[in-house]
Parts: sequence; structure tokens; C-alpha cells
Amino acid sequence: MIKEKQTFKPTILIDLDGVLNKYKGKYDENKIPMPKEGVEKFLAKLNLEYNLVLFTTRNLLYSAKWLIKYKLDKYFVNITNTKSPACLILDDRAICFEGNYDILINKIKNFKVYWKINNKA
Repeated sequence: MIKEKQTFKPTILIDLDGVLNKYKGKYDENKIPMPKEGVEKFLAKLNLEYNLVLFTTRNLLYSAKWLIKYKLDKYFVNITNTKSPACLILDDRAICFEGNYDILINKIKNFKVYWKINNKA
């Protein structure tokens, strides 16, 4: 039997709150906000070239049920709350370290999540 050639796809960790859903800073452990508009199209495009892993601090089972409810589970290979090997992390609360600590300190002091800037929350 001949096996199909498996193509390596790099992994991207994707945060749930504020990236995939309409989270705006009001955390409720019993309610995950609805998906953002365009998220399924975005995930479908990424999934062509990357393995997607949901990276969240929320309850993993509850997060999996959210993915299933909105039919987004087909795009993910895993769900985790642990930083695992990946080529990239997508998160609304992240700063890219570019090699200079002085610049990094300034970025930290001035950081605001996009939904506070755009929506004046």
C-alpha cells in the first residue's frame, strides 16, 4: 500500500478572546462572545497553509463546544492553554519583541488592546 505524501504545515496558535470572538474586556467564564464577522473565511484561508491550534485560558471543553457550535472546529487540530511550538502566535494582547529592550519597555508602557482604541471601551 502506498501512503499519500504528507505535507508539513507550520502551526499557528490563535487566541480565542478578542481575536476570534467579539470579546471587549468583560470576561464571563460562562459565556463566550459570538464570533467576529469574517472569522470563518479567515480561518479557512489560514487552514490551507497552517495547522491551527486554539490557544486560550478559558475552560478547554467549553471552548471546544464554542468552536463546534459555530462550526469552526474543522479548522483546528488542537486546543490548548499551554504555549506549544508554533511559528506564530495571534493574540490581541501581544507585543512583538524586536531585539531592543528600551523600545520594548516603551511599547509595554503604551500598550492598548485594539478594542479599547477603536471602541473607546
